[in-house]
Amino acid sequence: MDEQRTVAAFVEEHDLEAPPAYRVLDLTSEVGELAKEVNESTAYGATPADVDAAADELGDALFALLALADSLEIDADDALEAALAKYRGRLEATGDPGSGE
Repeated sequence: MDEQRTVAAFVEEHDLEAPPAYRVLDLTSEVGELAKEVNESTAYGATPADVDAAADELGDALFALLALADSLEIDADDALEAALAKYRGRLEATGDPGSGE
């Protein structure tokens, strides 16, 4: 994934390498910030049609996820393709993409 390579180059250029455990914490933090925006914009779910989230918050979460993938030496394209195949299989088998757990 070109985006993963771009993030990896940025991390290397700016000496931002971190162990995967720290990358997971960063990802969790960024997704939390995104969730906070969504929760606040919808009055904590009372008005779901009013959902609003800033593109830069989503970008932060994507950066953190791609940096995590790189630190784990996981190709994001391959991981996404595997996930799509899993969801397709579930949809075909049960009509639902969820795991049922």
